[in-house]
Amino acid sequence: MRRSDRPAIRDTAIWLGLMVVAGALGFVFWGSWLAVPFFLVYGVLYGSGGDSRWHECGHGTPFRTRWMANAVYQLASFMMMRDPTVWRWSHARHHTDTLIVGRDPEIQVMRPARLAKVIANLAGLYDVPVALRDLVRHSLGRLGAEEATFIPETERWRVYRTARIHLAIYLAATASALVTGSILPLLYIGGPRMYGTFMHVLYGWTQHAGMGENVLDHRLNTRTVHMCRINRFLYWNMNYHVEHHMFPTIPYHRLPELHEEIRHDLAPAYPSIWAAYKEIVPAVLHQLKDPSHYVRRELPAGAAPFREV
Repeated sequence: MRRSDRPAIRDTAIWLGLMVVAGALGFVFWGSWLAVPFFLVYGVLYGSGGDSRWHECGHGTPFRTRWMANAVYQLASFMMMRDPTVWRWSHARHHTDTLIVGRDPEIQVMRPARLAKVIANLAGLYDVPVALRDLVRHSLGRLGAEEATFIPETERWRVYRTARIHLAIYLAATASALVTGSILPLLYIGGPRMYGTFMHVLYGWTQHAGMGENVLDHRLNTRTVHMCRINRFLYWNMNYHVEHHMFPTIPYHRLPELHEEIRHDLAPAYPSIWAAYKEIVPAVLHQLKDPSHYVRRELPAGAAPFREV
């Protein structure tokens, strides 16, 4: 659980540095097809890499220095179009009541799945309009009905203030695009949340999709998936998701070590993203016909039994 600034500073500098380089080369080659791969890299770092930074810094674990974690959290929250206060409280409930129907506000793939929504979110076509709707509502000083159940009265002013700042930035980027007659400003601000978000969605589905709802054991409703170094960098080791749910105060850079320490008490990790999806896709399609179906994981002999709600 010991925190350290060094790994997070290094990885954050690489992340932001790659964004600067890719964005600059996209600008240099703007007007030609050579700009496409650079904006793709920029978009994935922004719209997918931003998700894991938002997530980890929301837990406050990557950095030892609190203001550093909060600065990256605020930046990543803006990138992912998520209010930092709303999502801090929402995510706390997700960890407390993981896949508990009616309690967990972050179930990505319900049983049965809404396939159109799931597929549309590969380009943010559902999440982004919802986020913009909430942004406007918060800027007017109002919360949604569900938000009001978990955001304390004392924290709500932060939601309204942040929404007004974020909205002003998005309006400025949109106005700049209209004045210049170019979409370039929106390729840098806001747009990556759509054209670069597909990787974070693909990562996210591996966490819980097709798993058992209302099961009070993170080993049975969450997946750990082995990934290559590039994916682990983008995802900030959140592929060790069982370990993260069991011990959410462990810094991301220590999760591989934690995995080795407790793997004997967990169901086997998936060897690759492909292996996980070979289970996820059939399970989700099966649930369209039989919502009671879910993936049943086997724990090692001698592991503590699980219990259902």
